[in-house]
Amino acid sequence: MSPKAKALAPREVPGLARPRKPRLPTVAERVLPNGLRVVAVRRPSVPVVHVRLRVPTAVRRDEDLARSAMLERGMLLGTAERSQGELAEALQRIGGSLRVSGDADRLLLAGESLRAGLPELLRLLTEVLVGASYPRRQVEGEAARLADQLRRAWSQPGVVADESWLRRMYGGHPYGREHPDADEVLAVPPASLRAAQRRRVVPDGSLLVLVGDLTPARALDQVAAAMSGWNSTGGPSRVPAVRPAQQGPLLLVDRPGAVQSNLRVGGPAPARTDPSYPAAEVTNALYGGYFSSRLVMNIREDKGYTYSPRSALRHGAAASCLVTSADVATEVTAPALVEVGYELGRLVSLPPTADEVAATAQYLVGILALSTATQAGLAGTLTALLADGLDVTWLREHPAALLAVTPEDVHEAAQTLLAPATRITTVVGDAARIETPLSALTEVVRA
Repeated sequence: MSPKAKALAPREVPGLARPRKPRLPTVAERVLPNGLRVVAVRRPSVPVVHVRLRVPTAVRRDEDLARSAMLERGMLLGTAERSQGELAEALQRIGGSLRVSGDADRLLLAGESLRAGLPELLRLLTEVLVGASYPRRQVEGEAARLADQLRRAWSQPGVVADESWLRRMYGGHPYGREHPDADEVLAVPPASLRAAQRRRVVPDGSLLVLVGDLTPARALDQVAAAMSGWNSTGGPSRVPAVRPAQQGPLLLVDRPGAVQSNLRVGGPAPARTDPSYPAAEVTNALYGGYFSSRLVMNIREDKGYTYSPRSALRHGAAASCLVTSADVATEVTAPALVEVGYELGRLVSLPPTADEVAATAQYLVGILALSTATQAGLAGTLTALLADGLDVTWLREHPAALLAVTPEDVHEAAQTLLAPATRITTVVGDAARIETPLSALTEVVRA
């Protein structure tokens, strides 16, 4: 063979090397007298520090959902000392930012600043926590904007499908709703927000995570100095216990004239702290959790029913779930549901191959490494882990646990995670066109 032909000849692709054991960062931890737990992590890749404050202020009643949404929107509109513009300018001077988000379990205040600006960022964060002013006119403006966004969201079939499935899965529990109605938001009195913050946004039970170019022990001292004035007599709020999901017929939400149907199929899943979680994570990914999964290869690549089918594990403080999402053309609604059930049942009935399991586990290990490679990614991941009762050692132990999952482990996990008979199914679509084909497959009830 000539040198040129030899160079052009196909070569065997080398196998993946076994991932290296992650090196854990330096960590320091302290609980302040006000009950705030502080965890500081050194990751000096760039001269920035990321801050994540998780406050367990749970939604316990329907009216709490709208009020929590307005706390998110209004908390940074100004303080007793600064207007909204002055607060933004103070953050800009230190190369920083602050933002607020929330769900049924918590409020999350996230921010970052240049390394030298950390003490000022902590002071500004405390100023917001202690003295957010919720000026009436600005709060009313935010409420109007949020109401418009919610009306648009509720007009989207994907949102209707998600909310319908959550309500079927969790009933009247706070996890059964993610979006309040526009009218509920507009009914929240601006004057009630300051009292709601004092009552619900409290240090006791809260978690503050700092990740970046810092000295952990010194960062703890800086937090103690800046946040000692954040005090409250209240305690953390937790969502109620979740009742076991009740299986039942397929729930059909009529959307006359819709050109697509939105399928949601899922049920309970183990928490991150459950010993079976590594096997469950591999099982979910192999089934529908990444682009090379069986579900994607089937109903996207092979049959062309949908562009982006997926399954995902979702975690709350009181419960976890796995949900499959697929938005398909109306005329293939029933065939797509057949294929979803086929892929669920295939993993329940037969163990996957060792190669499938190994490739999926390698993918998950790589995704975890990528997600924690940045300061912001590490801060977000650690906040979730610490809130679940885990610690930084999970970043080393979990990849090893994923790589140790066997085909038999996946088969066993699939028995409870994917069994079609235990899944809860909702479909949003044009009932006049899809109810009869769906009824040929399973019992159907209208919403």
